[in-house]
Amino acid sequence: MRTTRQSLAFAAAGAVAIGAIVAGINTANASTTDTATNRVVKEVKTKPTSAKKPTIVLVHGAFADGSGWNGTIERLRKDNYPVIAFANPLQGPTYDVATLKSFLKTIDGPVILVGHSYGGALISGAGAGNSHVKGLVYVTAYAPDKGESVGEVNLHPVAHPNPELPLVKVPFKNSAGQDDALLYIEPAKFPAFFAADVRSTLAKNMAASQRPVANSGFDQPIQAAAWRSIPSWYLVAKQDKALNPELQRYMAKRAHAHTVESNGSHAVMVSRPGTVTKLIEAADRGTR
Repeated sequence: MRTTRQSLAFAAAGAVAIGAIVAGINTANASTTDTATNRVVKEVKTKPTSAKKPTIVLVHGAFADGSGWNGTIERLRKDNYPVIAFANPLQGPTYDVATLKSFLKTIDGPVILVGHSYGGALISGAGAGNSHVKGLVYVTAYAPDKGESVGEVNLHPVAHPNPELPLVKVPFKNSAGQDDALLYIEPAKFPAFFAADVRSTLAKNMAASQRPVANSGFDQPIQAAAWRSIPSWYLVAKQDKALNPELQRYMAKRAHAHTVESNGSHAVMVSRPGTVTKLIEAADRGTR
């Protein structure tokens, strides 16, 4: 019995010792785990959060529609950008800028405005005074100054002028009862002047579906130039037959825009959507 009592005493003592050892190990592990957890929490709390991606608002120009942005839209969506192609009324800057301004009020968060051709005049006018507009991207586009019309920009002298656009005029009376005209590019000549580097079938389809612009709009000045206060980017299309590349360079330089040049026709967003997308995303990075 004595031996048995001693055995039980030794066993009890051993159990206490083992328990103490286990407790010590657990305490050490808990300390280590807590330290690691605290470190992870601290890292999570101190890691900067990424800013919300801006909504990309694409504004087409004359003789076109929103479908010209399809390739750009697909690429921007793959990169998780919210994107909207604004339906340009093409009635002249007075009406069109006001319409775009109203449209922008429906968008929450930051915005980057992208304008092609005549659409550039609209982003210049509508972006001014809007704190949500973080950047402007001109894609072979007009960037008129305050009080300047698209027609006046076209009068700026260039060393190598383009041939005159082959336009068709369709007379009509506007909403004010005044004589006006809708302007088209002759469908047979549309590919050469507007979309020379776009595959033939698509260029002909673009010619058939082109949207006209009001002739009076070319004489309407914009009331503000957003590029004077908002960072801008400009894509010059070097083979553009509709908007002279020299004129593009003049406007880009005047706006102090971050400028890139690419081979391409006036429809460069159709023929080279990847190039256009890269510039838009560069504008996003440049405004963060």
